[in-house]
Amino acid sequence: MPDGAGDMICGIEIHQQLDTHKLFCECRSELSEEGLGGVYRRLRPTTSEMGEVDRAALAQFERDYGYRYQCSPGRSCLVELDEEPPHEVNADAMETALIFSEMLGASVIDEVQFMRKIVVDGSNTSGFQRTSLVAVDGSVEALGRKIGILSVCLEEDACRKIDVKDGEIIWRTDRLGIPLIEVATAPDMKTPEEVYEVALKIGTLLRATKRVKRGIGTIREDLNISIPDGARIEIKGVQELRMLPDFVRNEVERQRMLVRVRDILRSRGVRPAPLDFVDATSVFNDCESKIVKSVLQDGGKLLAARLPGFAGVMNGDGRTLRLGAEMAQYARTAGVKGIFHSDELPSYGIDQRHVSTLRELLGMTGENDAFVICAAGQNQATDALALAVKRANMALDGVPEETRDPLPDGTTRYSRPLPGAARMYPETDIPPTPITRERLKGIRANLPEMPEALQKKLVEEYGLNEQQAQQIVRQGREDMFMSISDEFGMSSVAAAVFQNVFPELEREGVDPDSVAYDELYAVFAALRDGKFAKEAVPAVIREVASGFSVDAAMEKLGVSAVGDDEAAEIIAGIVKDREGFVRSKGMASVGPLMGPVMGALRGKIDGQKANALLSAEIEKLLGRTLPELRVPLPAPALNGGLRI
Repeated sequence: MPDGAGDMICGIEIHQQLDTHKLFCECRSELSEEGLGGVYRRLRPTTSEMGEVDRAALAQFERDYGYRYQCSPGRSCLVELDEEPPHEVNADAMETALIFSEMLGASVIDEVQFMRKIVVDGSNTSGFQRTSLVAVDGSVEALGRKIGILSVCLEEDACRKIDVKDGEIIWRTDRLGIPLIEVATAPDMKTPEEVYEVALKIGTLLRATKRVKRGIGTIREDLNISIPDGARIEIKGVQELRMLPDFVRNEVERQRMLVRVRDILRSRGVRPAPLDFVDATSVFNDCESKIVKSVLQDGGKLLAARLPGFAGVMNGDGRTLRLGAEMAQYARTAGVKGIFHSDELPSYGIDQRHVSTLRELLGMTGENDAFVICAAGQNQATDALALAVKRANMALDGVPEETRDPLPDGTTRYSRPLPGAARMYPETDIPPTPITRERLKGIRANLPEMPEALQKKLVEEYGLNEQQAQQIVRQGREDMFMSISDEFGMSSVAAAVFQNVFPELEREGVDPDSVAYDELYAVFAALRDGKFAKEAVPAVIREVASGFSVDAAMEKLGVSAVGDDEAAEIIAGIVKDREGFVRSKGMASVGPLMGPVMGALRGKIDGQKANALLSAEIEKLLGRTLPELRVPLPAPALNGGLRI
């Protein structure tokens, strides 16, 4: 992974769900496809213990959404709906947070006190999230450097967003209250590679506790990135570890772009644009833009604002200056689909004559003068245009502090202002949890094996190489691997499953953690009993991950094992069909013919046995026995190059 980020600095917050019941009640920590009822709420920000209102909470409140909450049987109760006080803190979750803190060498707090963090985006029914500081000042080693751990917190997860329609967000409370460990690093990472490795190391340590949930959505990363002359930007909720370097690089480039825009505007002596809007609807009455026509047909308006000095920075210099995209993201929080600005016009059905008429209407005379327009209902257009102009004026100072949402392509979009300390105040419904020296002494005496020790064990006792051992431990699957290897004596096949098959499933969008230990055990038991050949293992596991039993997977794939006689008969037919080729090539035809042989028998017979039967059949045809000429069998590939 190339550096590509210059002198940026980055810190990570990792949120890992714990494998226990919920944090403040006895409901199961499971997601459900069933959502019942519809409790409706509207939330408003409150002042913190310092008497201030958090800017992020205020921005969310101003979007004026209503929230409807669905409940799931066995996964939700009155605690989730904030209709009943929280129960006693989940002891297993607290114990896990303490164990993990000790694994980091962190200093555990004498008394754990829960706080309320104001959140009014609807993801918490109460308008706040409960969180507690458990430990501080830990560290991890990554790429030969010590990375500081600022804090370890125990907190509750939020609701799941199900739908957004008609000014209302629908949430499901099944996820609300699932215990989370939040790990916050110091801003010690200086390259995308370090960000990836540190996140991987922390995730490996969390899995080493054997107390965390596995699978998609159970661990999320927040990135805090800044560059010189930039600002701290939080990218919240990245779920794919492999995407972290892309988000880092793209955010660094975005901030560099905004610093360039600031310098250009300052060199021009640009001052903040006024929030003066002009009704330009009449200018666009005959416009062919689909968006404009649709809005005007619905009785909407087209408002415009002048931006003196902003020409060329909204979408200029070969599209490398992209302030216009930033303005549009702010405007969309008012509910509009977007904005138009002068750097991109004429286009989108808006002709040059419309642009010229609008410039005249706005009194634009300077070569660097620009404009922005918004088509929507009167009030909505006013709000959206105000946000767009506000964002343009922020560019005079460079990079504004923001929370941004990750997008699938590794870029981000504006979500809300960066929250501050004003969103915290004490939780009065939960008594503090004292942490005694005796309790910590007992935890230290029984800490889980560290990843480095587990890797060494896999190398020395199971014959894996360093790379195989590291990958299996990073996946947190060493217990499964050792159990299967001990039971069936198939270390090499098991290692190939974890090293090749599981990552390939993940790349295909299939969650490998959907394959439970019992199911994987059944796959290897069937392999041991000769029900199919090891070449079929990847395909069988893929079907098991899709919900099939082992027997059903075998039937679907048609890989039930065949006897030697049946296999020999199939191979004899293949050799006979290619007799001319065999006679011309002699025993050198074994290698080329293994392709069609394995195509007919893959998964039904061991590859080495197929090689032996093919060689014997060719020898029989040629009327001689030349075992020394047999061609070594290449490792057979199955389904996209997965090798066993």
